[in-house]
Amino acid sequence: MKPSYLVIFIVFIVIVFFELYFIQAVKTISIDYSPNKRKYLLWFTYSLAFCSILLFAIAAFYPPPEWSSTMRFISAIFLILLLCKILGSVFLLMDDLVRLVRWIILKFSPGHSTASSVDSTNHISRLKFFSYLALTFSVIPAVSFIYGMIRGAYKYRVHKVKINFPNLPEAFDGFKIVQLSDMHCGSFMSTDPLVKAFNIVMEQKADIIFFTGDLVNNETTEAEPHLETFKMLKAPFGVYSSLGNHDYGDYKQWETAEDKARNFEDIKKVHANSGWRLLMNEHVPIEKDGQKIALLGIENWGGNLRFPRYGKLENAHAGTEGYPFKILLSHDPSHWDVEVSQEKIYNDIDLTLSGHTHGMQFGIEIPGIKWSPIQYLYKHWAGLYKQDNQYLYVNRGLGFLGYPGRLGIWPEITVIELKKA
Repeated sequence: MKPSYLVIFIVFIVIVFFELYFIQAVKTISIDYSPNKRKYLLWFTYSLAFCSILLFAIAAFYPPPEWSSTMRFISAIFLILLLCKILGSVFLLMDDLVRLVRWIILKFSPGHSTASSVDSTNHISRLKFFSYLALTFSVIPAVSFIYGMIRGAYKYRVHKVKINFPNLPEAFDGFKIVQLSDMHCGSFMSTDPLVKAFNIVMEQKADIIFFTGDLVNNETTEAEPHLETFKMLKAPFGVYSSLGNHDYGDYKQWETAEDKARNFEDIKKVHANSGWRLLMNEHVPIEKDGQKIALLGIENWGGNLRFPRYGKLENAHAGTEGYPFKILLSHDPSHWDVEVSQEKIYNDIDLTLSGHTHGMQFGIEIPGIKWSPIQYLYKHWAGLYKQDNQYLYVNRGLGFLGYPGRLGIWPEITVIELKKA
């Protein structure tokens, strides 16, 4: 048997085990239900288990990346349900392990028969209690994450920030920037969500719009249904963009190197045809009322988790000495940690705009609490940060990847107003 088939077989057994384990919990809590109510509940539970196992069998022979977006969405729901069932089943496993240990101890202890009979009188009530725990800790997370897929992924939030700079030219006092990042347009099942988001963007009446990378998940063809939608983004001083790690096609198995190179050229054409100025390790002047600031944009440069370093900040920075104020578009915020804020030559970059982290699409953001698992991987993962006289803003992302939703960390449209200190 090939190793790949062995892995598939093992995963299949694990899925069947937990599905049956969860069904047993449902049987236990429904023992006192009316016959009809119990029948419908069990049929519903069996149907979900069957669909979960069927989807895994399909995925084993027909890879999910080749599925339609609708099929991937449905499979994501069942994957979430399975993971939540596994989480809930932990309580049943704990109870079974305790009872197993007690049985072994009693089996080899004097008078175990009496003790066993006493234990059996409480067996059903205890089993029902743990079954209810299993169901509770399965249903609540499942409902939450499915809500994140249906509503949370499109719960766009406008984050408004004012930043004061003593060296900002007078003409740019009150200059309004809208930043978008991590669109991952291949994850959307229609153009409607992006149309909704871009309408919100245009309502902000920004002077300039920036997009900081990850337009697609893997390949340029994902952008084709959205080409006209991208053209909705317009601003008096233009729309500028940079590339993210997903825009290079590095996560797809290409038939030839030429196909990958062609895909990369095509992604650059999408930016151009959308009316966006893609910055590739270069800078451009932004002029207002005779005064200028420099806008730098680099290719993806990852300072964390071995993400590729295509960016060349030295190229983009060269020739900007005469500008009193500089903004950098760099997709990965760890670039700011490693290079921008650490090397003296770049301490004249006043504001860096990044994305990449998505805030892990899951976390808690309420007054006084800001938490996401991503913070254990990225020091700067969402919002505004400052070191000495340099600022970094990390956009939480507009789209989603992997988990097709968001929970607690909602999709973001950033509005930054530059102020003369």
